[in-house]
Amino acid sequence: MKSKETALDAALNQVKDGMTIMIGGFLGQNAPLACIDRLVERGVKDLTLITAVNAYVGGGFGMGKLIENKQIKKYIGSHIGTCPAAVEQYKSGELEVEYYPQGTVIEKIRAGGAGLGGVLTPVGIGTLMEEGKQKVVIDGKEYLVETAIKADVAIIRGYKADKVGNILYRGTPNSNPVMALAADYVIAEVDYVVEPGEIAPDRVGTPGILVDAVVLGYGEEKTQEIFKNLWVRDKKLA
Repeated sequence: MKSKETALDAALNQVKDGMTIMIGGFLGQNAPLACIDRLVERGVKDLTLITAVNAYVGGGFGMGKLIENKQIKKYIGSHIGTCPAAVEQYKSGELEVEYYPQGTVIEKIRAGGAGLGGVLTPVGIGTLMEEGKQKVVIDGKEYLVETAIKADVAIIRGYKADKVGNILYRGTPNSNPVMALAADYVIAEVDYVVEPGEIAPDRVGTPGILVDAVVLGYGEEKTQEIFKNLWVRDKKLA
């Protein structure tokens, strides 16, 4: 099978102005930091960004950089409160925001990857979330119809990948595996690339058939240093 190991810039050539992209991670944890930094450098703009959970971190870190650089025109997810630039751009009308509860975002992405039209959820009934949405009643209980979402490109992060794209996650992979199902082109940023067969089949979190490009990120040691410096800066680590 052909190797999917790709230079970072070559993989990111798939991201064009105006596209919809998904980026994995939770508050920067298990987020593809090298890909994000390169997207900032490349200046691709007018993007719709889908994140499953609170993935923004302000102050020049992670996906917050894309917001601060005004490359995102629309955000679909559950939270922007940790990114001051996002809040200000939303208030000024520069950034469109489409909010959903965290679990609902995940289910909308999962439905997109499974080829479903959407999902039913009771979350949001009786709140602003139900405005303009179809509702159905099943066994006497009301549900909102939440439509599926997909992206042009998903950028996910794993710990290790083999050259044919099988991904091994470490710790909590959060939104990364589900995003790999719901995009036309999937880039996996990892710390290590190994030969096929070096990852045990029962350890594969995302099979290579779902991955189009494997790119090396900053590596385990540099990534740990990035987070250490962040936590020291924000006084979370003495």
